Amino acid sequence: MSAYNLIVIGSGPGGYTGAIRAAQLGLKTAVVEKDKNLGGTCLNVGCIPSKALLDSSEHYHFAKEEMIHHGVKTSSVSLDLTTMMNRKSKIVKELTGGIQYLLKKNKIDRFEGVGSFLSPQKIQIKNGSKTQVIEGKNIILATGSIPNDLPGIPFDGKKVISSTEALSLNKVPKTLLIVGGGYIGLEMASVWSRLGTEVVVLEYADRLCPTMDQELSKNILKVLQKQKIKFLLESQVQEIKTTKKEVELFYKSKTGDKLSLKGDHVLLAVGRRPYTKNLNLEKAHIQTDERGFVQVDSKWRTSHSHIFAIGDLIGGAMLAHKAEEEGVAVAEIIAGQAGHVHYETVPSVIYTWPEVASVGKTEEQLIKENIPYKSGKFPFTANGRAKALGFTEGFVKILANTNTDLILGVHILGPRASDMIAEAVVAMELGASSEDLARSFHAHPTLSEVMREAALNVDKRARQI
Repeated sequence: MSAYNLIVIGSGPGGYTGAIRAAQLGLKTAVVEKDKNLGGTCLNVGCIPSKALLDSSEHYHFAKEEMIHHGVKTSSVSLDLTTMMNRKSKIVKELTGGIQYLLKKNKIDRFEGVGSFLSPQKIQIKNGSKTQVIEGKNIILATGSIPNDLPGIPFDGKKVISSTEALSLNKVPKTLLIVGGGYIGLEMASVWSRLGTEVVVLEYADRLCPTMDQELSKNILKVLQKQKIKFLLESQVQEIKTTKKEVELFYKSKTGDKLSLKGDHVLLAVGRRPYTKNLNLEKAHIQTDERGFVQVDSKWRTSHSHIFAIGDLIGGAMLAHKAEEEGVAVAEIIAGQAGHVHYETVPSVIYTWPEVASVGKTEEQLIKENIPYKSGKFPFTANGRAKALGFTEGFVKILANTNTDLILGVHILGPRASDMIAEAVVAMELGASSEDLARSFHAHPTLSEVMREAALNVDKRARQI
């Protein structure tokens, strides 16, 4: 039986990043992954393939609708969905292969199969008829999450689909019904709407992405409505009936009326839940809460000091970069260092167009927590680079403490917000004030100047509007 300083179960962003850091610190490390491909949900059926399709669909839409405004005329634009899907698959294959290379480079043993506890130290790995057992001085659980379905409405993988199937449809649906107005629902709505699908999004709450800053939520709704995506807020799905040709969704509207919609598919995008199937947690006496999340302390330890859990498995922001930081922190703790994650600066991004990105507190949180704040906002319409690009919708909003000027939150709706938010993250990590940001050079003309002008406008002294 092989023995390791660390066994990582799950090879998603948290698992493989933690394993690599552990190996760098001299720990003999093994990774157990049930799937043939490494990378978990993010690389295989999540972050990476969705962004590939988002970019491809943006190119298609730009060529069809926007290029003419730049003086570029084309006789016709047509869609080759097969090539688009093949490109997505090629990107996924390259990246998952890259992880395999990194594990090998760092001398990490990879085991393919389902890992489960035999005891708090022993992990059984089952791959078909083959079974083996390895032992770990330390163990990290990084098995991630899976899509939620609705009570009484399970996925069938054909008509009632999850994001996994929505990323691999072999033809453009005429109509797609999406249940859930969170980041997954909005991104999938963007992809298929650009490719010609009539998209209807039903959301139970009275606004999109309820935890988002309310001003951002209201504005992204308006932007996506202009892109011909239809939204039904305060709508409660009650039943779904399927036939070979179509699916019918029955729902209660905000007025209480019972209505129905028909489409080619229904995409359930109503969140995700922790994936602990086959882990045999009871064998190691590991506790979960009522929602299935593994219970950990402030150092990510479970009920056993040598067994850790990270990422989607423990709740919080279900984001790849959050899992990565936790994986690294745990590896460093195991090696005797002071691993740490600053949860106040975990950024979130929605890759619609324009993009949405946030870090820190929302205005609603600051009001609820009775924290005095001042706000500075600046629109992309007044930015030279945004005008040159032809994408001027949106704004940057900076929230700073009234008394100390410390930056408390930054919220962006605009072109390349996903890249711009990094400046805000670094600023908050270093304890910067809005004045620090306002007095820092920003090259001209760039989109990032909107960040500086928003910082200047915290004290109402923006210069370009």
